Amino acid sequence: MPGAIYAEGLVKTFGDVKALDGVDLDVPQGTVLGLLGPNGAGKTTAVRCLTTLLRPDRGRAVVAGFDVLEHPNEVRRSIGLSGQFAAVDEYLTGRENLQMVGRLYQMRAGAAKARAAELLDRFDLADAADRTAKTYSGGMRRRLDLAAALVVSPPVMFMDEPTTGLDPRNRQLLWEVIKRLVSGGTTLLLTTQYLEEADHLAHDIAVVDHGRVIARGTSDELKARTGGERVEVVVHEREHITVAREVLSGFGKGETTVEQHTRKLTVPVTGGAKLLAEVIRELDSRGIEIDDIGLRRPTLDDVFLSLTGHVAEAKAEESEAEGQGQAEGQGQAEGQSEKETVR
Repeated sequence: MPGAIYAEGLVKTFGDVKALDGVDLDVPQGTVLGLLGPNGAGKTTAVRCLTTLLRPDRGRAVVAGFDVLEHPNEVRRSIGLSGQFAAVDEYLTGRENLQMVGRLYQMRAGAAKARAAELLDRFDLADAADRTAKTYSGGMRRRLDLAAALVVSPPVMFMDEPTTGLDPRNRQLLWEVIKRLVSGGTTLLLTTQYLEEADHLAHDIAVVDHGRVIARGTSDELKARTGGERVEVVVHEREHITVAREVLSGFGKGETTVEQHTRKLTVPVTGGAKLLAEVIRELDSRGIEIDDIGLRRPTLDDVFLSLTGHVAEAKAEESEAEGQGQAEGQGQAEGQSEKETVR
């Protein structure tokens, strides 16, 4: 039986750009799927199709038990959406923003007021509840936006790059909010460019590139596909990089990568701590001074690099923004904004 979020063969094109090229997804109830990929991979387009903001050209999608194309209103009543940018009214207070969303959902005034107070406290915004949103920091706006998506306690949530641009403290705070949300039984589809975020939050990860799901599994399963361990070396002098690369290549089981600006070299190996000691001895015999050396497991960054040939944070040549203008007209026909359509 399909999960709380299910997609089969989703295709969406904008002119010559194929934003989605046959995407398949299945997210069990009460779990988090991390949709991982660079800008332009198709993540936001997938979210827009699943939340009724765009009609896919082909394919089928079911969210919270309702077909997205056949029963869009039922889907909208069952989901919450926090888009890439915090969609709050800057001239209303935090409390007024949440009460307004509740009233748009036809909640009684008293119920909307009580729910707003509950969410303001839950998202650590109670002290700023009666300040206008334009005085909020970026992290506060993000939390207010997420609170607005939860006014009616939806069973399914979509969060499109929720922590982009946040400082580390606010990112950690939002992660804790997301964890509590999922522990309460909510199903979440989370798009992100941050590998650490997917590693930290997602039960399952789908790697997307050029509109296709190119890999799927848990974080550990994806790392196992890359295989082995890594030796990382930071040399003290930039002119030693070439010789250090030669040394590491003699021990490695794959290509040695170099980050010139940090003077860091990385190579996949087998042999564990014993091999690490041999590497240190060889570097020392060649007169190469090092600032740091270590042995580590593959990261999701390694996975993404091995699957796509570029890191996840890199800018893709074909940005989804190329199709934004065409998408906007259709999105407005289905709703004035993500907030009004979904919430």
